[in-house]
Amino acid sequence: MKSFILSLIFCLLVLPLFSQISDKKDLKNYNGFFNFYYEESQDKIYLEVKNLEQEFLYVNSLATGVGSNDIGLDRGQLGRERIVKFQKAGHKLLLVQPNQNYRAITDNELEKKSIDQAFAKSVLFGFKIEEEKNGTYIIDLTPFLMEDAHGVVETFKRRKEGTYKLDASKSALSLNRTKAFPKNVEFEALLTFEGTPTGKNIRTVVPTASLVSVIQHHSFIELPDDGYEMREFDVRSGAISMAYLDYATPIHEPIKKRYIIRHRLEKKNPKADLSEAKEPIIYYLDPGIPEPVRSALLEGARWWNQAYEAIGFKDAFQVKMLPADADPMDCRYNVIQWVHRSTRGWSYGGSVIDPRTGEIIKGHVSLGSLRIRQDFMIAQALLNKPFAERDDNYQPMLDMALARIRQLSAHEVGHTIGFAHNFAASPNDRSSVMDYPHPLVKLTNGEIDLSEAYAVGIGDWDKVTVAYSYSEFENNQNEKEELNNILKAATFAGHQFISDSDARANGGAHAFAHLWDNGKSASEELEHVLAVRQQAISNFSVDNIREGEPYSVLEDVFVPLYFYHRYQVEAASKVIGGLDYNYAVKGGGQFTVKPIRVDIQKRAFFSLLKSISVENLAIPKEKLDLFPPRAFEYGRTRESFKGKTGVTFDPLSAASTASDMVLKLLLHPERANRLVMQSGMNRDFVENNMDLEHVLLRLVGGTIYKSANLEYKDQVQQMINENVLKYIMNLAVSDASFFQVKAIAHKVLIDIKESKSKFSDSNSMYYISLIDQYLESPEKFKLQASPKIPDGSPIGSDICDYN
Repeated sequence: MKSFILSLIFCLLVLPLFSQISDKKDLKNYNGFFNFYYEESQDKIYLEVKNLEQEFLYVNSLATGVGSNDIGLDRGQLGRERIVKFQKAGHKLLLVQPNQNYRAITDNELEKKSIDQAFAKSVLFGFKIEEEKNGTYIIDLTPFLMEDAHGVVETFKRRKEGTYKLDASKSALSLNRTKAFPKNVEFEALLTFEGTPTGKNIRTVVPTASLVSVIQHHSFIELPDDGYEMREFDVRSGAISMAYLDYATPIHEPIKKRYIIRHRLEKKNPKADLSEAKEPIIYYLDPGIPEPVRSALLEGARWWNQAYEAIGFKDAFQVKMLPADADPMDCRYNVIQWVHRSTRGWSYGGSVIDPRTGEIIKGHVSLGSLRIRQDFMIAQALLNKPFAERDDNYQPMLDMALARIRQLSAHEVGHTIGFAHNFAASPNDRSSVMDYPHPLVKLTNGEIDLSEAYAVGIGDWDKVTVAYSYSEFENNQNEKEELNNILKAATFAGHQFISDSDARANGGAHAFAHLWDNGKSASEELEHVLAVRQQAISNFSVDNIREGEPYSVLEDVFVPLYFYHRYQVEAASKVIGGLDYNYAVKGGGQFTVKPIRVDIQKRAFFSLLKSISVENLAIPKEKLDLFPPRAFEYGRTRESFKGKTGVTFDPLSAASTASDMVLKLLLHPERANRLVMQSGMNRDFVENNMDLEHVLLRLVGGTIYKSANLEYKDQVQQMINENVLKYIMNLAVSDASFFQVKAIAHKVLIDIKESKSKFSDSNSMYYISLIDQYLESPEKFKLQASPKIPDGSPIGSDICDYN
């Protein structure tokens, strides 16, 4: 009896505390997709859950950033999107993420259940039920919002910036953008991470590096209705895809299902050739962007409407200014946001999608604000004495920089509406904004001409991608056949789609898909770029900076000019041992793969030889007086020339760096392997001296066996020669090299030794010493790095910028 009375007293004391949360006097109510309450005295948010098992979309993101491109935690950065639901378990509600990667799309409920049981789900959080009324549950959401959902701690650890942990005493809910709407609710929390900084980057961007505070954002969003129609992915289309395994698939069909991601877009009048959309795609521009950049970004993003009009949509793609009271993290808004960092870096476009279908719910573009300044500086370096007469003559440089930012706006928006990079567009008359564009600079009567540096408007390939992803078809049309016809017509028109991994330089093999290149012929364009560079270097003077600026600024301006040819070198190098190929499908009308003609490879090889010639790499002696030791408070940065002469400018290391960037591409083991393979299949390579042995002999003949005669240029030549020697040695010892490649490289090294043994000068003796060391212990050979090339990419765009 005594025990019963004690229990009754306990229940009477506890019940009012526990069952009256929704009746508290100091609660602020929010009504929307989920109703919730904020209790200021406890700094808590209580969430009302009415419908258990109802799926919705949960997205975490970063409302405020850290400010470092290298760390990578930017303002407006999207996190993951996940379909989740609340499930009751005892006196808890669990936030459960079902597994969307493995499905059984069937009416057989037991078959669906078997998949659900076969693959793990994830419980994201467990909430104690604070109150229940008529099937409505109230939970304390605060602990969930105060978690490091975005992985800030892990990012710091991965980037080697330090070991941090969340400090709850210095963290709090943030109410400015905590809001409720009929189809979504938005929450924010100010989180402070305390730790020991070990990296160099975090100290430069955080006022007290041991305490890092950011605002993380959480969105609960109603899932779209079932009116969206999924569209099959085609490797030729340029569309980004989502995929899952459907175990209910008949055995004779592929189990992996791939569908494109895209916004929902439907005509008001499907039978009209040109119709408005039921709901247009609207993007909103960050109002914090200053003019004239704001107008340039608006214009570039709006280019996409041209492609939608081409498939019969009137004003279906619109770009407006974001309302002043709108939250850019709110999933109701597609946003183009201006992101500030301490150093220039990538811009990127990401999307929140419905993981069930691939429907894009929100597009979010992040544009790095410092990159326009890099384009301005490139133009400043190229032009002849822009500040000779007055310091306010900035318009020619600004015009080129704004032309680039227009293209960048269109490029990043392109990712968020569903499109991948197409690096095969530049040889085809700059046919896509989804390529990385290098400025197309002309020489007109010996003068640098920037008037057509960047293309204007959407490209013909972009119209193909929009047609594939967004065209509507009448009920009596075969959609698959119509889509195939769109892609066949694109092939017939000369378009080619090649994306990231096939276009990268190191070991890359596609001869017509490159980053930051121009021209149908990589070698001809390299010759042109070298001519532009030579003319600009000849013109370069103190009048490339403003009155009163230190000469150290002039050196910084010279950096992108000296390495101006770096990306066209990458393009030309990929022609050597290169291939032309497509993402071909049976019945698609495309060829599969073919080697590049020997004469084309030969021209590319000779243009690369020219790029590492003394004449190209030796900075004219009269220009060296422009580069004194760095001025006080103007120290070197990651974007400066690297050297080995202390405070003085080092032109020899500049030449070493420039030749290294060519030779590591030209003498890449995979490229050498392909040359051996192609030579074995085609006698033309041997007959035209383009087999690997003749390539190496020509290279050695144009470098190590060449004398520059003039003392300064001879010193530059030796820097080039050292790189030639080390990369041939690398071919001889690399695990990635074929046996045949190793044998050929070994023979060439023996030939060099025998040739140099006829001379007694110090350079020849050193070559012999290096080769002897290699011969005695090839397993100990280690590729010695030249001074690191200053950062170049991005001149404008992605890490892979839609990742």
